[in-house]
Amino acid sequence: MRKVLSVASECAPLVKTGGLADVAGALPSALAAEGWHMRTLLPGYPAVMKALKRVTEVWHDADLMGGPARVLAGKTRGLDMLVLDAPHLFDRPGSIYLGPDGLDWPDNPERFAALSRVAAEIAVDGAAGWKPEVLHLHDWQAALVPVYLRALGATGEVATLLTVHNIAFHGLAPAEKLEALNLPEWGFTHEGFEYYGKINALKAGLVYADMLSTVSPTYARELMRPQFGMGLDGVLRARAADLVGILNGIDETVWNPETDKEIAGYRTPKRKAANTLALAEEFDLPPGDGPLAVVVSRLTEQKGLDLLLEALPAYCGRGGRLALLGSGDKALETAWLEAARDYPNVGVRIGYDEALSHRMIGGGDAIVIPSRFEPCGLTQLYGLRYGTVPVVALTGGLADTVINANDAALSAGVATGIQFYPVTAQELTGAMTRLCDLFAQRKVWSRMQRKAMKQHVGWGASAPRYAALYEKIGSVE
Repeated sequence: MRKVLSVASECAPLVKTGGLADVAGALPSALAAEGWHMRTLLPGYPAVMKALKRVTEVWHDADLMGGPARVLAGKTRGLDMLVLDAPHLFDRPGSIYLGPDGLDWPDNPERFAALSRVAAEIAVDGAAGWKPEVLHLHDWQAALVPVYLRALGATGEVATLLTVHNIAFHGLAPAEKLEALNLPEWGFTHEGFEYYGKINALKAGLVYADMLSTVSPTYARELMRPQFGMGLDGVLRARAADLVGILNGIDETVWNPETDKEIAGYRTPKRKAANTLALAEEFDLPPGDGPLAVVVSRLTEQKGLDLLLEALPAYCGRGGRLALLGSGDKALETAWLEAARDYPNVGVRIGYDEALSHRMIGGGDAIVIPSRFEPCGLTQLYGLRYGTVPVVALTGGLADTVINANDAALSAGVATGIQFYPVTAQELTGAMTRLCDLFAQRKVWSRMQRKAMKQHVGWGASAPRYAALYEKIGSVE
């Protein structure tokens, strides 16, 4: 089989804060069917080290960014892993990115520069005889790899693909860290990884990687506009010929309404009812004739959940109920807890709970995702799989995966959800009202649910596209 090394800062089910982890965890098995053997290089966080069994040391360095480090090879949870065991960088409790104060760890530049540097050295020298043909890099945490490859004189020896999961995070560091991060001065220019006097790790990957991808076709187009490019739209326009959008998929064995142990399994929307009743009880919501919508999300401005707060009066006034699970911005957490006190039809849980998220998507009538921007989104795919109709903003992967219930789509029997644009409180209120209207038409609603459950949301279409990209840029044995 051909060989590819995936370099990521998180990977489900070992460690997860967002959709990047789901993608990193699902791609290896999806690509095996395409003839590619993928190993995953991951930092040695406590949870990752605990999960490793029967490991072999395949690389070591007495001083990697301030301390000793080694790479351990092993298999766990069906994944073929290379783990960077560097206790001075990764052996710390709590969030993998944030300190106890809720702010980025001050040494994040060193932590993920180390990950990138080790990936480059493995690509050049191998790990116990194993050398990849392609490096698949994920977000800013792995985006310095192409720079280190050039510094090692290995340009052209191994191909690099950088996937942007969320361009909002750049991995900035002060210029004074150039030497500490072992970065070459020749790259610290406007045409390189310099960004308003700082080091920009993501920009380094956008400039120097052989190929660029992002997680939906619409997001690929959006990234080249100032509204969405977060200051890097010019860099992406310059590399438009090398940028492709490939939709994420989901692990259909983990997200399967027939076998999900958290819910009463079902094949058809009709069997969802028991889960809906159980969910309403779990969130202490009253009975009602309106839909039970769910939200499973980070509470940030990006996700548009401040707009949903403004839509609650009209939605609850129509008998709609809502259950929310999430955490993030403290002001938004407080606002949603206050909403739960003000509206009997609203229930809120602050935190992260994977099992509860399954029960919510299994029991909800609809799932609401009003993001101001959304590279791909996975929760709408979970919703489709479970017949939980998505209500989404018309942006990024939400635009690519949901068929809006306009009159034409309803007449043709192809509608799978509700889209709204522009992303404002007024338009979202209209979408939630539309949700209530459609839910009241039981035959129409049931048809939408059945159509949603028939959508292809796995990796069957996307994995071959990644394999084709690897083939295009990879070396020939």
